Amino acid sequence: MYSFNKFLLGTASNIITGFFVIIFILCTYQSLSAQAESQQVLPTKSQVKWADAEIGVIIHLDINIYTPDSFDYNRKETLPQLSVFNPSKLNTDQWIKAAKAAGATYAILVAKHGTGFSLWPTKAHPYNISNTPFKNGKGDVAASFIKSCKKYGLRYGFYCSTNSNTYYGVHDNPFILSGDALLRYNNMVLHQLTELWTNYGKLFEIWFDGGVTPNTNGGIADEVEQLVKKYQPEAILFQGPLNNENLIRWVGNEEGIAPYPMWSRTDTTTSSNGQVEIKGLSGNPDGKIWCPAESDFPNRNNKAWQGGWLWKAGQENYLLSANELVDKYYKSVGRNTNMLIGMAIDTSGQFPQEDAKLFADFGKEIKKRFGKSIAETNGSGKEITLTISSHPVKINHVIIMEDIAKGENIRKYMIEAWKNGKWQKIVEGVSVGHKVINQFEPISTTKIRLSIIESSKPPCIKKLSVYYVQ
Repeated sequence: MYSFNKFLLGTASNIITGFFVIIFILCTYQSLSAQAESQQVLPTKSQVKWADAEIGVIIHLDINIYTPDSFDYNRKETLPQLSVFNPSKLNTDQWIKAAKAAGATYAILVAKHGTGFSLWPTKAHPYNISNTPFKNGKGDVAASFIKSCKKYGLRYGFYCSTNSNTYYGVHDNPFILSGDALLRYNNMVLHQLTELWTNYGKLFEIWFDGGVTPNTNGGIADEVEQLVKKYQPEAILFQGPLNNENLIRWVGNEEGIAPYPMWSRTDTTTSSNGQVEIKGLSGNPDGKIWCPAESDFPNRNNKAWQGGWLWKAGQENYLLSANELVDKYYKSVGRNTNMLIGMAIDTSGQFPQEDAKLFADFGKEIKKRFGKSIAETNGSGKEITLTISSHPVKINHVIIMEDIAKGENIRKYMIEAWKNGKWQKIVEGVSVGHKVINQFEPISTTKIRLSIIESSKPPCIKKLSVYYVQ
């Protein structure tokens, strides 16, 4: 009897112990699941809006276009006199209308390029627009630019590099300065950034060409980080300080060509000034931060003066054709990056008419190709079928868009078309992200099927659409 009671007590004890073990496992699993969910890398609301924007322009106007043959960034004595700056026909409406015709939804003004000359009446130093003949010193290109952006419905931002300023005797490496000279330079940069970020409203994107040098190397990354959080917390930051949100990175070249695969996630941002092409900037599908790429390039090719970013007379032969711009659209927006086209303003203050016409031709072609799909759908899961028509229809493009607000989850996919009573593979790929454009030889079909072969989580397709481009 004693042995039997002992047996019963032991059995009950084991049952109770097992019960608590199961509860512990379930709780641990739920805790780990919640932890994994909390560690999932997702874009901010600003980054989602930025991805949806897809096409932007970056506008260059600097004082050195008035003396292109004598200016040298590394020699302060070659800086043009302020008296030469007088773009008498300056028309920011004309700039923004041209940008909008190209399909741009946002614009960035290079408010201060490498010369140090500032297009707004800064109080940080005298080498600025207020001391030129332009509008008798009463001009403010930054204010005019923003007024035009608002008029035509484009979001706006500023480029103001922290690492380059010929007026202060520095170019891309200001930290040859030391002591009081370095302190004065850094204070000047912070003063200018504060002006731009407090006097002109809410910015969509801020460009740090060459990044922001860490404080440990003589830079002001910590101060810039705090300024962003204080004045422009929702702005997208191209090569901004790593501790800020809303980061984007450089694509690795100035040709508007993203590598493939291209991931929005990565392990760090970039800090290049763009003068040297960098390979291997495809990102990392398991990267620890969301930091998508922007594909920037000038609308005059890289063989033109100043790499095509700044205007010089007689260089129309370097203009990118509408077809070349379309090709870059496929290789930028079509590869999960934004497309940022450079606009070089001439000495009269206008975007040249020939350049503007090519912008318009490009915009019309993109709208003709992708303005309206033949058919489209959305959905989630490993397989999505899109019925196109009851009878075979010719297609040669499929666009896939993930709902990136829920993550970048697709790692490998395949698209098939229904042909002769069976599925026939027409294309396969790796990364998708915001958008990937799949182009292939024309095929007639009634339906297509998207199969997700590998994914980190169940994928969510924002749009699956088909087109036929002649």
